[in-house]
Amino acid sequence: MENIKSKLGNAGVLLAAMGIISIVLSIFNYNIRLLAWVDAWGSTMGWSIRILLILGGGALFFLFGRNEE
Repeated sequence: MENIKSKLGNAGVLLAAMGIISIVLSIFNYNIRLLAWVDAWGSTMGWSIRILLILGGGALFFLFGRNEE
């Protein structure tokens, strides 16, 4: 069970990092190839998806990524 929690925490960090990197790259009109679809529905929806990636990834990390002591 601990291994699954660790993997979910790592996935959360990955999602949040991809959201942050996508925001930084979108300023320069670039994007991560995996997230190129986020702007297909328009700029506002693209920003919403990026923010949700960061919030969802952060939530996964804080729920499952930290060691219980």
